[in-house]
Amino acid sequence: MHNDLVREGPIAEQPGRGAECVAAADGLVPVLTGAAEEAARERRLTAEIIDAVDGAGLFSMVTPERWGGAELGLEPLAQVTRILARGCPSSAWTLSFLIMHNWLVAKFPEPVLAEVFAARPYTFVPAPLAPTGTVTRVDDGYRVDGRWEWATGVNHADRIMVHGIDVEAAATRFALVPMDEVVVEDVWFTSGMRATGSNTVTIRDCVVTADHTIPGRALFERSTASVHPLDRLPVLSVLALVAAAPAVGAAETAVELFRARIHERVLAYTLGDRQVDQPAAQIRLAAAMAEVQAARAVWERAIGDLVAAGERPDGPSLDERAAVRLAAAWAVRQSRTAISTVCEGSGASIYAESSPLQRLQRDVEVLKGHVVFDWDRTAELVGRVALGLELRPTDLL
Repeated sequence: MHNDLVREGPIAEQPGRGAECVAAADGLVPVLTGAAEEAARERRLTAEIIDAVDGAGLFSMVTPERWGGAELGLEPLAQVTRILARGCPSSAWTLSFLIMHNWLVAKFPEPVLAEVFAARPYTFVPAPLAPTGTVTRVDDGYRVDGRWEWATGVNHADRIMVHGIDVEAAATRFALVPMDEVVVEDVWFTSGMRATGSNTVTIRDCVVTADHTIPGRALFERSTASVHPLDRLPVLSVLALVAAAPAVGAAETAVELFRARIHERVLAYTLGDRQVDQPAAQIRLAAAMAEVQAARAVWERAIGDLVAAGERPDGPSLDERAAVRLAAAWAVRQSRTAISTVCEGSGASIYAESSPLQRLQRDVEVLKGHVVFDWDRTAELVGRVALGLELRPTDLL
């Protein structure tokens, strides 16, 4: 699918490890495509996918160099995710979280990292970000209790990172918890994004040492003291742009599948009319191409703007963070539109279970339900910022 629609961006032209990762992701697209049905059926990444991504060295791409990783920044991480999604957006979403969370784990104290990265330069750590539990100070460290939803990738986890309220400190705190202290509730029965296995987890009366916790603010905010390029960026902004990537990649593939289908489809209830000869189909294809190109252009510009803002001592402004949130949500919304455009012109047979088009559509419809992409909430928040209104306690950027 190398054509004008899916040509790679500037990162692919840059020498070094980032370009190598982008090239490796491109080579893995057929693996994800071939395993997509099994991954959806089993509601987890297949062993074939994990082995292929491990062999390509992608799991450690954002791990700090001192722990054996490539210490790459936002652009290669986002582009790798988009490219993998051309094979399977659900698998790409899961892989991107497993990759990205190595950066979050690297914010913990050094003795913990020596434990986490002892065996290999990456670890699989789901990290549900909503603070729906408690992390309470006790003599031996912190007691962790609670129930957390959306633990993407938990079926593959080495350990889990959860976010809870520290009542005594009137703040939040993250805790790194071994999996033998975690109960996984098998609840992820969904119409799309099934390979993410985003089950619910419960932890009761688990005590971890203090160095296995960090304040929520320390994890979320940027740091100018670190050399890691991702540390210069706010976590929520990075999350929004990386999580939007599977929708963009899925839309690119959907348009290419439609292009191929038009050539071979004979329209029902006609005397053998070919769809490729119909002006309406030609117009529909062009419209979908424009929609997905627009989604990708806005998304890539937001990535570049955020990286540039991160280089400043003061980092991205509130307006710039709001712009990232808007761009990510709009890219997902526009990707959905592109997929709908091609599916509406593809006939009923694309809704057979074996059709990749229906799978792409289902995955992106579920993906858009993530709170970061809730269009009404995002637009309201960005509008408040644009009008100079005070943010509310739950308004996160």
